[in-house]
Amino acid sequence: MNPQDELTLRVLDALLREDVLGLRTRSTPVDRSDGRWLLGPRFALPVGPGGFQCEYAVRAPLLEADGVRLTDLDTILSACAAAAAPADRPGYLAFAEECRQTLSTLHLHAAARPAVHGRLAERYGPDPAAWTGLGAGLAFDTLAAYLDHPVYPTSRGRSDLTDSQITSYTPEFHPSFELRWLALPESALTVHGSAPLPPWWPTPADLGLGHLGAGHLTIPVHPLSVGAPLDDALRAAGLTNRAELADHSYLEVVPTLSTRTVAVAADPSLHLKLPLATATLGLRNRRTIKPGTLQDGAAGQRLLAAVIAREPRFGQTVLLADEQCYAHAGHELLAVLARRYPAGLDEAVTVPLAALAAPAPSGRLVLDHLADRFYAGDPLALYDALLTLLLDWQVTLFGHGIALESHQQNTSLVLDRTANGSRLRLLHKDNDGPRINRGRLRSSHLPVNEAEFDDTRIFTEDDRALTDLFTTITGHLCTASLAFALAEPGRAPLAVTLGLLRTRLTEALDRLGPAGDPLRAALLDADRLPVKAMVTAGSLLSKQRSGAADINKHYTTGPNYLRTVAS
Repeated sequence: MNPQDELTLRVLDALLREDVLGLRTRSTPVDRSDGRWLLGPRFALPVGPGGFQCEYAVRAPLLEADGVRLTDLDTILSACAAAAAPADRPGYLAFAEECRQTLSTLHLHAAARPAVHGRLAERYGPDPAAWTGLGAGLAFDTLAAYLDHPVYPTSRGRSDLTDSQITSYTPEFHPSFELRWLALPESALTVHGSAPLPPWWPTPADLGLGHLGAGHLTIPVHPLSVGAPLDDALRAAGLTNRAELADHSYLEVVPTLSTRTVAVAADPSLHLKLPLATATLGLRNRRTIKPGTLQDGAAGQRLLAAVIAREPRFGQTVLLADEQCYAHAGHELLAVLARRYPAGLDEAVTVPLAALAAPAPSGRLVLDHLADRFYAGDPLALYDALLTLLLDWQVTLFGHGIALESHQQNTSLVLDRTANGSRLRLLHKDNDGPRINRGRLRSSHLPVNEAEFDDTRIFTEDDRALTDLFTTITGHLCTASLAFALAEPGRAPLAVTLGLLRTRLTEALDRLGPAGDPLRAALLDADRLPVKAMVTAGSLLSKQRSGAADINKHYTTGPNYLRTVAS
C-alpha cells in the first residue's frame, strides 16, 4: 500500500475510534457485497474486525459521503469539515494541512530509510542486540522514529519544518549537529540542581562573549528555535537587550526520539531537553517547555525514588534518569533540562519500548534480535519478562496513589548479562505528568509535599484519573500494543499474547490485595476501556469545544480486549 493510502487508513481509523461526527455511535452495521459497512446519516465506512481500542478497523482507504465514494484524504477531510459545526471547521482544515505535511514526511522517510538503516548497521553493527552503551542506544531512537504512533495517525509529521530541516535535526535520519548558545544575566535565570555542570559547559568567554563580564550564564538553544521564535521569546521575557546569542555553534549533539531532546555526542549519558517552537501529536501539543513541567519532572523523580526506597525489590530493577538539574528564564522557549542517565550501562542494551516493534536493518523486528541474544530466541519469553516487571512496578505505584505518563518513549528496557544469566531492568525518564491520589499518598506516608509540584491537575481525590492513565499508557501503549504486534506475524495467537498480559496483570493486582480493586474493576472487569482521543483534543477541537483539561488525557472509550480474552 502506498504512503497516501496508509495515511488515509490511519486517519479514518482514528476518526472512527474517536467517534468524530458520530462515525461510530450514530452508524449502523450493514453488510454489502464487498463486506461490512458502518452506515450513518451522512457517512459510510468500510470496516472489518478491530479489537484494539475500537470494535472495528477501517479496511479500505475511503469514506462514502452522501453516497459519493471519496478516496482523496483532502477531499475526505473537507467533507468532514462541511459536516462539522461551524466553530469546529478551522480545526478540520488545520488537521488537513497536518496530514499534507505528514504525507510529505512519509515520502521522505520511504526514500531515505534503506540508506539510514545501512549507515546504522555499518556504524553500530548488523545486530541491534549488540548495540551496547548509551551512544549506540541512540540508534534505537532512529529505528523507532519510522514507526507510527499506536494512537495518533500523523505522528511522523513534522509541523512547519522543511525537508532540509527534517534531515538535519530529526532522529529518523540519525544526524549530528551543534547547538547555539545564549548568554543571559544570572539574575534572569531560575537554576535548580546541585550537580556540577560538565567541564565542557561553555562560559560566555568560551563563546566569544567575554565582553559581557561576570554575572552571566549560558544556556543551549536548539538551532530550530533561533530566529523569530527566540526573538519573540526574549521580547516577551523582557530580555531583548539583556541577552546575547553567540555567533558560532558549539557542542555536537544527536537527536533522540522526542526530537527536542538531544544527547551529547561525546557524553551520551547526558541529554539536553530543549524547547522547540513546533508541535507533534496535534497542533496544540507544542514542543516548548513550560517552566512548571521542569519542576514537576524533578518532583516526580524524587517521588519515584521514595517509592523504590519503600519497595526494595525494585532497587536493582527500576532505574531513574536524574532530572534535577534545569534552568529557565520564565519563558517556555528559554529553558533547558540536563538529564543524566545512570552509570554502569556501557555493557547493556538500552532500548525504548517504542523501538521493540520496529524493523531493524536486517528486516526483522528489534524484539526478535533481543530475544535471540537474551531469551534463547523466544520473543514471547522477552515479552513475558517485560510484563512481569513493568506491571508489578506500575501496580505497586498505583497502590501508593501514583499513575505515570510513562509511555513507550519514556520507558526503556535495559538488557544485559550477569553471572545468573540475562537481566532485564526498566529505565524511566520524563516524570512530569503523573496523576496522584491524595488519599492513597497520605496513607503511604511517603516523604512528598504537594507544594513541590507546579501543575494543580496532578493531584486528585479519587482513583479515576489514575485508572484512566494506567489503562491508556501502561495498558494500551506499553503492553497491549506489543501483544497485538507479536500476534500479527504469527508468532503466537492473539489469545495467547493477550492472555499472558491479563495473567501478569492479575498476578500483580493479587499481590497488591484489596488496594488494587479499583484498578481491577476499571481494567480487567469493565465492559469498555478509556481510549485517548488525541485527534479530537489535539487538532480538531479547541479546548473550549472538547472540554479537555489536558489534551493528552482526553478520552473516548473502546472495547475491553482483556475481558474478551478471559471469556
